[in-house]
Amino acid sequence: MPHDLRQFARGKPCMVRIPHVCNHNTETTVLAHIRRANVAGMGQKPPDTCAVWACSACHDAMDWRSNYYDERDLDRLLLEALCRQLAWYDKNEVLTVCL
Repeated sequence: MPHDLRQFARGKPCMVRIPHVCNHNTETTVLAHIRRANVAGMGQKPPDTCAVWACSACHDAMDWRSNYYDERDLDRLLLEALCRQLAWYDKNEVLTVCL
């Protein structure tokens, strides 16, 4: 059964969890796209599989709309978040790989 991952993200816990930034407010959680590795061009979003659940505060940090500017640390946190996200999808059979 296919899922709309953007709608599915609503009400979920933040997977990014930036220390001293995350507000842990599930009411603000959205599917936040990770803009790395040249997956999408200017003005384009990466695929929804290249995204994580993020509260409004973590999403602002991801998109450089806040004062959190340690890019290396943010990249590490996003990789951890994506791994948590994919593990959650796998455990809950949200995404399947078809060969």
